Amino acid sequence: MSKIFRALSNKNRLQLFLNLLEESRLDLAKGRVHDCFLANIISNLRIGAPSISHHLRELEAVGLIETTKEGKQLVCTIVPEVMKEVEFFFKSKAS
Repeated sequence: MSKIFRALSNKNRLQLFLNLLEESRLDLAKGRVHDCFLANIISNLRIGAPSISHHLRELEAVGLIETTKEGKQLVCTIVPEVMKEVEFFFKSKAS
């Protein structure tokens, strides 16, 4: 968990992840994930492409997302198993 929290401690990376999460329409209850094209979510970020690439690598390194290429487009997918672990972590700490 500490690696995940460290990855999300950067404000730009957190915003990028939240944008991915919102765009992907993650449905944890059903375990379904919808892929999203990176181009759809970066328009409101005020950071350059090299920084976005760095932040994506960090999010991928801790297992929060997976990325694939479709032609020239980068497709990002939230990893539902990791999201379930994070959710379980907070639920167990709240009890």
